[in-house]
Amino acid sequence: MMSSEELFPLVDEAGNVIGKATRRECHSGSMLLHPVVHLHVFNSTGELYLQKRSMSKDIQPGKWDTSVGGHVDYGEDIEAALRREAREELGLHYIEPRLLFRYVFQSRVERELVNTFMTVIGGADVITFDPVEIDEGRFWTIAEIEAAIGQGVFTPNFEQEFARLKNSLEL
Repeated sequence: MMSSEELFPLVDEAGNVIGKATRRECHSGSMLLHPVVHLHVFNSTGELYLQKRSMSKDIQPGKWDTSVGGHVDYGEDIEAALRREAREELGLHYIEPRLLFRYVFQSRVERELVNTFMTVIGGADVITFDPVEIDEGRFWTIAEIEAAIGQGVFTPNFEQEFARLKNSLEL
C-alpha cells in the first residue's frame, strides 16, 4: 500500500545509502536522490512487455511505461525490491534478472537513481498485472515502440531509458 509517509532510502550517485526520507519529501521537488528499480520483461521472440500506468497514479497517469518499476523501501536491497515489484505488479515469481545499467533520472518533481534490469520469460510464465497500479499491459515489438516514440504515448522516463536499452542490448 502506497503512503506519502512510507520511507525511501536516500543515496549518493554510487548507490550508497546516506539517509532516509518519506515518499512525500522525495516527490515534492526536493531532488533528494532515491533508488528505484526497473525491469524490462522480454518474451522469447524479443517483444518487450509494457504497462499502461493507472489513471490514479500521481506521476504520468495513463502513459505506457517500463514493464516493472518501483521504489526501493528503506532497509531493502535492490534485488529484493526488484523481485517484490515483479511479483506485485505482474505476478512474476521466478525471474532471472540481469543488471544492465544504472543512471540518475530527474524530472521537475523528483530525482531517482534508476537500477535497470532485464529478464526473458517463457510461454509458461503468465503475467497477471495489478489492476490498481496498471490499466493495461501487452508485449510490443521494437518497431512498434520506435514508431510511437515522441507521440505522447510513453512516459518521458521510458523514452529516455529505451534509448539506453537499445544500445545496451543492441536491439
